[in-house]
Amino acid sequence: MTLRLLLTMAFAMAAMAAKDTCVECHTALGGELQAPVTAFAGDVHKRAGFSCADCHGGDRNSDDYEVSMSKGRGYLGKISRTDVPKLCARCHSDAALIHKFKPQQRVDQLAQYVTSVHGKRLAAGDTAVANCVDCHSVHDIRDVKDPLAPVYPTRVVETCTRCHADAAHMAKYKLPTNQRDEYRASVHWEALSKRKDLSAPTCASCHGNHGAAPPQVASVAAVCGTCHALQQDLYNNSPHKPAFDAMGVAGCVACHSNHAVHAPSEALLAGDKALCSQCHDADSAGGKTAAEMHTQLQSLADSLTRSNDIVARARRAGMEVSEAAMRLADGQERLVKARVAVHNFRTAAVAAPVKEGLAIAAETHRAGQDALAERDFRRVGLGVSLAAIFLTMAGLWLAIRSVEAKPPGSQTAGSDQP
Repeated sequence: MTLRLLLTMAFAMAAMAAKDTCVECHTALGGELQAPVTAFAGDVHKRAGFSCADCHGGDRNSDDYEVSMSKGRGYLGKISRTDVPKLCARCHSDAALIHKFKPQQRVDQLAQYVTSVHGKRLAAGDTAVANCVDCHSVHDIRDVKDPLAPVYPTRVVETCTRCHADAAHMAKYKLPTNQRDEYRASVHWEALSKRKDLSAPTCASCHGNHGAAPPQVASVAAVCGTCHALQQDLYNNSPHKPAFDAMGVAGCVACHSNHAVHAPSEALLAGDKALCSQCHDADSAGGKTAAEMHTQLQSLADSLTRSNDIVARARRAGMEVSEAAMRLADGQERLVKARVAVHNFRTAAVAAPVKEGLAIAAETHRAGQDALAERDFRRVGLGVSLAAIFLTMAGLWLAIRSVEAKPPGSQTAGSDQP
């Protein structure tokens, strides 16, 4: 076999491998028939070398549509919604295949999906529930780490609420549709959208992604505890844990809500916005404990505010107060610890960090006062120095004027006479 023949065959095989009559045909078509090809140009599967036929079946090398779209060649055409998860799993459950492209990619998505609320309803014949393409798209699928992907942390809320904020769609499931609005008012959304903290919780963080399910009462604290481990430990050893368990109440949600999680403050313990008063009368043991913790926390917060103000004044005056500023940061840390200790619902747990914080607040307040006193002393010293300098300059000026006022040739007293 000659070299020319070998090259010809090689070029022919390469051309055949690159041939894709699905793309060629649909590119020539217009409207909805062309749209999939246009979208697929940027698809993550396209970049990996997959083609239409890998999902839809058929023979992409044949120019004869009766062959390329033949059932005998495995042509499936439009995939039914009930078949989508298993179709995607043909590749995504194949570790040998997937790990060629992404060695760390999980391959249990289908196994998780069939355990989810979506998967169970789909198996029961409800085709209105979400499947792979509802969350990842169809022909223009992006890598999950792509900021434009619908499952990227900053976008996943909109993806989930395309269904879950649709009142008409959710009506038959008797589910609320206010989750998106509540979540957007939460500290979690603030951290994600404003501070760009991609580790902040989204829908998938609490409900799961492929195995999505609503957290049950018994698991809510565990779900929250994946991030808030210290709070969970304190809560588990608190009087609230057995009480809430007995009532069938999800502990974290009872005080913080679920989607509309707001920044906690001392106001939750006592006052007009107090949550504790919803269960505890003011004269009850629980009410008194809440009031005492509120007093302790408010005292520390106010003391740190006063200390911060005086240290800030000293800094603006040009005084060296960097050490006091660093100690104030330690004081703020004690305040955070004290607020976290509230989950134990015992005054002693709150009192310890509050005591430490108050000592730091007093120390930094004295440092600020000392710095301002030194500033005042320096100002007095500077005034005295300026006055002395002024008097000296005035004396010199008068002496010079006195010398200049004498007539020329005048003799000083006691000089020799001719």
